[in-house]
Amino acid sequence: MKYNKMIMLKNGMECCLRNGTECDGQAVFDNFNLTHEETDYLLTYPDENCFDVMQESQFLKEKYESENEIEIVAVVDNVVVGTAGIEAVGKNYKLRHRAELGISVAKDYWGLGIGQALTTACIECAKAAGYIQLELNVVADNERALSIYNKAGFVEYGRNPKGFHSRFAGFQEVIYMRLEL
Repeated sequence: MKYNKMIMLKNGMECCLRNGTECDGQAVFDNFNLTHEETDYLLTYPDENCFDVMQESQFLKEKYESENEIEIVAVVDNVVVGTAGIEAVGKNYKLRHRAELGISVAKDYWGLGIGQALTTACIECAKAAGYIQLELNVVADNERALSIYNKAGFVEYGRNPKGFHSRFAGFQEVIYMRLEL
C-alpha cells in the first residue's frame, strides 16, 4: 500500500505524509523514543521499546510491501515528526474486516494539523485496503486526540477505567473507539 501527500500546516510550513521506508529506520526509531517520552498517553515508555534500529527498518520494509497495512511518516524539513499506521486486527476470516490505528506526533508539532492529517490518511488507506472497521484506544484525558477522532467520525463503544497503569498518573481510563468505513 502506497501513500504520498503534501500538506500545509497551520504555521505555513509544508509537511510530507508518505510511506515509511527501510531507510527511515533510525529516524522513526528516534521519533518513537521521543514521542513516547513526551507524553503519558501512549501505550509504552521509551525503555519498553522492543525494537532496535535494524528491527524498525525491517518493520518499515514489511509495511511498505504490505497490501493491507501501512506505516506513514510525517516529515517536516527532512525530519520525521510523527508516525501513524494501520495494522490488521487478525488474519482469520472473522477478524479480517478490522484494523487498528496507532499515531504519535512530536510535542513541538502539536496543534499544527499533523495528527488530523495522519488520521485522515490512515482512514483513506484502511478504506483502500478493504477494511470495514477501524479501531483505536485513547486515554480519556487526551482531549486533543479525542477531538481529532470525534471529528473524523470515530464513536466510543466502551471504556476501561483501569486500562493503563501510568508510572506517573496511576490508573488511566481508556476509551475504545471505532469507525465504520
